[in-house]
Amino acid sequence: MAISVETFFLNPDAQGTLQAQIQEMIAQGILSGRFHRGEKLPSSRKLATHLGVSRITVTLAYTELLANDYLTSKGRSGYFVSETAPVPPSYTPPARSADGVDWSARIVRRFQGGDTPKKAQDWQRLRYPFIYGQADPALFDHANWRLCALRALGQRDFTALTTDYYDQDDPLLVEFIARHTLPRRGITARPEEILITLGAQNALWLSAQILMAPGQRGVVEDPCYHALRDQLAATGARITPVRVDDDGLPPDQIPDGTGVIFTTPSHQSPTTATMPRARRLALLERARQMGAVIVEDDYEFEMSFLAPPSPALKSLDTDGRVIYVGSFSKSLFPGLRLGYLVGSEPFIREARALRASVLRHPPGHIQRTAAYFLSLGHYDAQIRRMARILHQRREATEAAVADHGLCVAGRGIFGGSSLWMRAPDGVDTGALASDLHGQGVLIEPGGPFFDPARRPRNFYRLAYSSIAAERIPQGIRHIADAINAARPT
Repeated sequence: MAISVETFFLNPDAQGTLQAQIQEMIAQGILSGRFHRGEKLPSSRKLATHLGVSRITVTLAYTELLANDYLTSKGRSGYFVSETAPVPPSYTPPARSADGVDWSARIVRRFQGGDTPKKAQDWQRLRYPFIYGQADPALFDHANWRLCALRALGQRDFTALTTDYYDQDDPLLVEFIARHTLPRRGITARPEEILITLGAQNALWLSAQILMAPGQRGVVEDPCYHALRDQLAATGARITPVRVDDDGLPPDQIPDGTGVIFTTPSHQSPTTATMPRARRLALLERARQMGAVIVEDDYEFEMSFLAPPSPALKSLDTDGRVIYVGSFSKSLFPGLRLGYLVGSEPFIREARALRASVLRHPPGHIQRTAAYFLSLGHYDAQIRRMARILHQRREATEAAVADHGLCVAGRGIFGGSSLWMRAPDGVDTGALASDLHGQGVLIEPGGPFFDPARRPRNFYRLAYSSIAAERIPQGIRHIADAINAARPT
């Protein structure tokens, strides 16, 4: 029996090469039981014509499936489903019984219900995605990343790929961070003072778990990264939000008895304010007086196309009280989930032990691929390319914002990938974002960044890292029109 060519179609939203998509389509048909052993597949010519792809693409897909024993070839007769192809399991799930557990009583710690908003999953199909923290394929060096990944899969790196490091990390990656990344921020650290994490958020979580306990006093910026506020709330600690100003976190507003201070001094999240050197020294002195430690999230320092970024707060630290959080997720791609913690050795030992008890270590292959990408110079080349393109997009954004009379509440002095915006009083940017989404425009409401007890509703973040420069003016016009329509009369 022959399988009809009409059975096959390509999903326009599918990921991967056309060859990989065809392989997956046929393999899924076999594994699901739709294609049976011995059935004949359409000829490569017929399937290529039907799918609108080259014949060689279909032939290569068939050849790969042949090698994996999904298909068999019978001379000039064509390709057939192999007699030894995997057979879908015969399994009938039992009828679902009633849940007899009172989960409201059994769940003793809750991690839902915080302020972290849901990220838009459809941003790539929107024409004007002013979205923060997503990867733009035009800015990523996919070809060299692929080569580094293949090299990391080689026999020479078999140990790095397959070994359970338990609580250790790839020494090549740690060495690059110590010798190249940290010195750019004015930081000197030994390998024993560096820990690789699954992104900056994992680094912040580790810090919160080790430093914060029920009743412990801590300070966060207001507004701040909302996921951090949710993490700290889960510890049961007593958290005080301190409203930032144009220079970031004001040290004189930090209450007595604070044990841990969480801050983003070089590029405040989300206002983009940069803390001046004098205030950084004052913050260190305030922490010293209280015996507090500081957790510094130094995100986006690489995206400095207007001026060199200020040295990290940790570079001014003379008594080891600053814990430094860095990440490659913003400068490479967010799905990488690769960051690092830098701190005094006793703290890093505890962070290493906690990480090992939860997830051992980030995958060795990912660490080795990143180490090659960094050490071979591809990372620096990508940063330079990103800086050039982000500069163009920043100029286009600022020009369009000025043309339409929109109000900028904060803009990073050395660059970055977003502007912090303020709509007129009485405009709810949450409702505004919902209305704009229907027009293909994506903005990020600012409300969730603020302390719920005193939360303004008229701020929003306007990111330009994932939208082409030529689309920015029209997107800004849509935003301006929507704000004018929502403005109270």
